[in-house]
Amino acid sequence: MCFICQDMKEKFNPKPWARNRHLQSIFASLKIRVIGSNTMAECAKKVIVDGGNGVRLLGFHSAHGDNSGKGLILLIHGWEGSSDSTYILHTGNYLFKKGYDIFRLNLRDHGASHHLNEGLFHGGLTDETFTAVSNIAKLSRGRPFSVVGFSLGGNFALRIALQHGKTPIKDLRHIISISTILDPLQSTLLIENSLFIYGHYFLKKWKRSLEIKQGLFPNVYDFTDILKMKTLMEMTDGIIERYSPFRDHREYFNTYTLRGDALADLSVPVSMIISRDDPFVSVNDFFELKRNHNLHLSVQQYGGHCGFLDPFPLGCWFEREIDRIMKKYTI
Repeated sequence: MCFICQDMKEKFNPKPWARNRHLQSIFASLKIRVIGSNTMAECAKKVIVDGGNGVRLLGFHSAHGDNSGKGLILLIHGWEGSSDSTYILHTGNYLFKKGYDIFRLNLRDHGASHHLNEGLFHGGLTDETFTAVSNIAKLSRGRPFSVVGFSLGGNFALRIALQHGKTPIKDLRHIISISTILDPLQSTLLIENSLFIYGHYFLKKWKRSLEIKQGLFPNVYDFTDILKMKTLMEMTDGIIERYSPFRDHREYFNTYTLRGDALADLSVPVSMIISRDDPFVSVNDFFELKRNHNLHLSVQQYGGHCGFLDPFPLGCWFEREIDRIMKKYTI
């Protein structure tokens, strides 16, 4: 059983010709959506964030003058995305113009951050991300602090919400996740079995990331054989066998799988936005989550993966939803 949130001011209802899930998913990341000036990005300051135990993460902080921002919103990208992903830049700029300060965090080995840490990124790096988020929260200076995560970033955001129950983050008011991956093994297989363009896209980006890492740490990594592999699962197994503490991919994926009663102990409000037609995520995973009074689930008929574009392709429905939710804490 799961609580379904019905308090939305508007339902995502794009024009019939813009409802295709692949159209929504693909256009969400196209640079055409962020052509032109971006007020948020233009005033951003580069920040190296302490992730604990020597880990350093790269981020960008955009703040309004005279400490006048309504609050601080942290944005976390998806796998092989970055602080400069289209959906991050578009959403950040929209919310910045609404009066919020914005922090765009790069997960390890994402964006231009491969040089900051010798160790490889993997989806189970909860501790360093939580520590970094806790440090970023201090920039809110007593104002409301919220986290918005997309896809794999949404999974990280949910784990941050869970860890918050044990080690509270000062001023944290709300967690919002968009098109969150709850079962990473299932999502990896869905990517590989969907349109060819998706698998090709992630393979190309992941291989490029590994090439950068190998170039920076040639005495540590040799991905020659792995870079010749043809599927995400094959590469995952190769990386796990040679460069991870995990026995196999099932043990690895289980470290950040969030199903069933995984979110039963939430101590901070969480809003999850998902579409029934997401090509990478099964909506049934969300319906099977155990009921929690802090968990609010918004299931839309359309939207694809991190899409929800309306008016298509430059407008975005979930950005308006995020602003609506944030107003609860700033008015």
